[in-house]
Amino acid sequence: MKNVLWLVVGIGAGFLAAHQVNRTEGGRAFFQELDARIQEFNAAVASGYRSRDSELRGAPDNDR
Repeated sequence: MKNVLWLVVGIGAGFLAAHQVNRTEGGRAFFQELDARIQEFNAAVASGYRSRDSELRGAPDNDR
């Protein structure tokens, strides 16, 4: 239980710190860049998933 408490305290402290950093111009720019990179990564993963899915759906069934 003690570890869970520390986890919750750490998450809360991180949230508060991020909120304070986001109030500054530099912090806002940092989080905007971070968000753009995360969106780019998510798009690449989704594209790879769709590409592989279409490959597998178009491939003949080799299990038989």
